[in-house]
Amino acid sequence: MQQKHLTLTTHQAPSTTYHVIMAALRIPPSPPLVSWLGGHLNRFRTNRLDFFAEAARTYGDMVKLRLGHRRVYLASHPDLIEEVLVTQNHNFIKHFALRLNPPVLGKGLLTSEGDFWLRQRRLVQPAFNRGRITRYGPAMVAAAEQVIAAWRPGERRDIMVEMMRLTLVIAAKTLFDAEVGGGAQDVVEALNVLQEEFLRSFNRLVPTPMWIPTPANLRQRRAIRRLDEILYGFIRSRREQNVDKGDLLSLLLHARDEDDGSRMTDRQVRDEAMTLFLAGHETTALALSWTWHLLAQHPLVEEKLVAEWAAILGGRTPTVDDWPKLRFTEQVILESMRLYPPAYVIGREALADCTIGGYHVPRKTTVLMSQWAVQRDPRFFEEAEAFRPERWTEAFQKSLPKFAYFPFGGGPRLCVGNLFAMMEMALVLPTIGQRFRFALEPGRPVTPLATFTLRPKPGIPGLIVRRDPASGAPPGERRGVSPP
Repeated sequence: MQQKHLTLTTHQAPSTTYHVIMAALRIPPSPPLVSWLGGHLNRFRTNRLDFFAEAARTYGDMVKLRLGHRRVYLASHPDLIEEVLVTQNHNFIKHFALRLNPPVLGKGLLTSEGDFWLRQRRLVQPAFNRGRITRYGPAMVAAAEQVIAAWRPGERRDIMVEMMRLTLVIAAKTLFDAEVGGGAQDVVEALNVLQEEFLRSFNRLVPTPMWIPTPANLRQRRAIRRLDEILYGFIRSRREQNVDKGDLLSLLLHARDEDDGSRMTDRQVRDEAMTLFLAGHETTALALSWTWHLLAQHPLVEEKLVAEWAAILGGRTPTVDDWPKLRFTEQVILESMRLYPPAYVIGREALADCTIGGYHVPRKTTVLMSQWAVQRDPRFFEEAEAFRPERWTEAFQKSLPKFAYFPFGGGPRLCVGNLFAMMEMALVLPTIGQRFRFALEPGRPVTPLATFTLRPKPGIPGLIVRRDPASGAPPGERRGVSPP
């Protein structure tokens, strides 16, 4: 282990000169550099998921990396993560990647800092307390029924595309009491553009500034402009109506700061709406997509899940009152997000030199914490690579170190919509799963692609199969006949 001894010398007068020998501060070990210029950047951008996991398993709980000119530490132990996100959270801000494209999210909850973030969090938080989000349950179920009404048994559909469409409808209705309608495809296309360009910027040694009119930047500008048209349209319409419809947009428009009584400007409302609209819609869609993908590969787990739905729901659509009873459904969701966390890494940048777990963290160092690596660590999860929802007993959750599992982040900046997302998934899964299941197309491998979020590549192509209401099995399977 490398050691760093720092000697501080103060010259006031010859008689008062003194040396302070600081305790040895550990410097984390580092994998060999791939190149002098890029450091570890090539490994990082080639397959960052494997890179995170390999670095953690090979070099330990704190690893020093260099991505181009950026100094990065990878923290892979729950205690270190808790120090960064909770104990010493005041020493850190969000990392550089969230500042690569400021026009997208503006100064929303995801990107803002300090007193401004705290004010915005106070204004937004009431929209996501348990009492309020339960009002959104019927809209979530109705949206799921609306989407699957167009499905026909035997159709080939991309599960990810279907879940993106579904969560987009839910986000528009519950957050803005609006129908996305024909604009849905525009939103999906704009999101894809922003994902692609974010990944390119993240992988470059020196990202191209947004003000330079490159083809990529022009594509991003068009995508942002289209999203702005949709969101500002919602805001203008609601300002004109001047009615509190009980949705998030109404809360944002009517919320007042407790200290000075001020309200958000249209731009502030837009930034918060964009953050919640895009981040919430995208991550929940991916969590659902990966869940269907796992269920399609584990028929015994799916059988147990369908049995729970039959016992509790008896074929009817779920309600918010059913949510606490759907225990195995929750276990399936938790396990799916363990293996395929939509947010696969989070980062914080040190505001000043500090010490985390005995390691010296210099100012401006980014500390990355990968859910992908930590949540697959065999120290915390037996058969860590296996899909085992039954592991999520109450006793297991109590025994698990707090930050061995953190799909929604943690600390003061815990995802504001975590309960919203959990309820949405718990209601959507049985609404769809009692009527249909997905069969994966053979010979079409699906691999996780780490962009801004964890997306399946090339999507999840699957076959729509109607489920037999009497048994929960697809028609014909009880007789040993393969589905169409």
